[in-house]
Amino acid sequence: MFTFHDMITFAWAFFITLPLTLIIHTGGHVFFAWLFGSSAKLTVGRGKVIFSLKRVEVRKFYFVDAACYYGKLKKEKRWKHALIYAGGPLFNALSIIPINGLIHLGYLPKHLFFYQFVYFSLYLIFFSVIPIDYGEENPSDGKAIYDALKHGKVYKEFY
Repeated sequence: MFTFHDMITFAWAFFITLPLTLIIHTGGHVFFAWLFGSSAKLTVGRGKVIFSLKRVEVRKFYFVDAACYYGKLKKEKRWKHALIYAGGPLFNALSIIPINGLIHLGYLPKHLFFYQFVYFSLYLIFFSVIPIDYGEENPSDGKAIYDALKHGKVYKEFY
């Protein structure tokens, strides 16, 4: 039964935990773009820009999504773009390992926040690796990896 007490959990999950997993996911794309010599930008949310710091931009509806924008790489290679697209799910997967490890070792408590964090991370991994189009020029990570490796297609705006 969903009660008023669950509204606190709902707010915590959607206004703190989900944006954190989105930032980690998109940070994975940004990391690999940066690693390959691009000047990548991380945008958190949609709507009016609230503030920006160097290559990070936070928008009014910060909890909705996050995006990575990147330019030309130092040396353009299909596998580099594929790795940039794989960076999101990879970072989500890598963030789960220390959380679960620290819980199993007794350094972190078994808390709903960590459960939600792992849940949203797995959710992002699952739906990002399925190779489908979410709209024009908006592929999933899996579809972008396929397009990069098979056809050499590059997407510079990435979610």
